[in-house]
Amino acid sequence: MPRLSHGRAGEETLVTSGAVERHFTSLKQVREAAATCQRCPLYRNATQTVFGEGPAHAPVVFIGEQPGDQEDIQGKPFVGPAGRMLDRALEEAGIDRKRVYVTNAVKHFKFEQTRGKRRLHKKPNAYEIERCNWWLDKELGLIAPKLAVALGTTAARALFGRAITISRVRGDFLPLPAYGALEGFVTVHPSALLRAPDEESRHREYARFLTDMRAIARHIPAVRA
Repeated sequence: MPRLSHGRAGEETLVTSGAVERHFTSLKQVREAAATCQRCPLYRNATQTVFGEGPAHAPVVFIGEQPGDQEDIQGKPFVGPAGRMLDRALEEAGIDRKRVYVTNAVKHFKFEQTRGKRRLHKKPNAYEIERCNWWLDKELGLIAPKLAVALGTTAARALFGRAITISRVRGDFLPLPAYGALEGFVTVHPSALLRAPDEESRHREYARFLTDMRAIARHIPAVRA
């Protein structure tokens, strides 16, 4: 996994395979650079890069999989149905959305176009996750949060650099040596709650998700409303 090293005056430098990349000193600079990203082919069909949003030094960063249809159109993360589900859980857990940073492991929308012109979500592959991890590393390096929350398997793979089985680590606060003192936490993506087959399942899975959010609020009190 790429590692971040610290330059002078708070600069962050991404070191990849021994090559030193461009210096960034603010999220604004990274966001502007990401707007023209062509690191993988997904940029060709997406409307735009969807970068993260939130405080520059948020104590907690939530990482999703990729933008959905509405995120791709609006250019903002977590503004579709899954985003509303996340907002609901954060509010019920006592977490102030304005105190956390939300982003995605992959910054472009990957989809399949149907005959009816609907755009159906397609899961990013390992190559796309790895290529886009370049941007996630910069976000985490500049924000320097206390906790990074991986929402789903794609985000967990990006954060830990390997495939993660959510059921084995869910609810645990895990060290992330590649990122210094940063801790990681893995739970499901809120879209999984929307795909539950019936009302009873949705209620049960939402309750588990809410338990995770409350654990985060207890662990990092700075995010509480």
